[in-house]
Amino acid sequence: MSEPHLFDHVSDIVVSMAPEGLGEFRYRSHRRGVKVWFGPSKPPRVHYEAQVIPRRYVDGSDGLAIEIGFHAEEKDESTNQAALEVLLANRKVWAKELGREAEAGEFLGRDSWRRLSEVWLDPDLEDPELPFELASRLVDYLDLLEPIRQ
Repeated sequence: MSEPHLFDHVSDIVVSMAPEGLGEFRYRSHRRGVKVWFGPSKPPRVHYEAQVIPRRYVDGSDGLAIEIGFHAEEKDESTNQAALEVLLANRKVWAKELGREAEAGEFLGRDSWRRLSEVWLDPDLEDPELPFELASRLVDYLDLLEPIRQ
């Protein structure tokens, strides 16, 4: 049996902290991230995620980053933009809590997708506090954004 990886720990913590009353909470973790959503068993193309990405997508530098937040990954770019616009129209609900770290716009590495997320540069993936920090921040996005979306 293999040892649990970072995002197994993150998903366990998110499960324990996930907001109630938004539908059935679902998640899927893998070695490089965790995807969470509410509702159907199959993950929708609009969801929340915490994932390791190449830093080059952020600022062109070598290294890693972790991106955390909301994703709209539909095939149609206008559908993705519409999903983001709903959140932007309700900025007063989430902006103070999420802070300046939360950036809205094109997805990192795929310009037809949209995101409202933040990036942590060069994280220490061995830091024992990292799973809690990631899970806590992902739950902030769930708590603030999902009621708007529903």
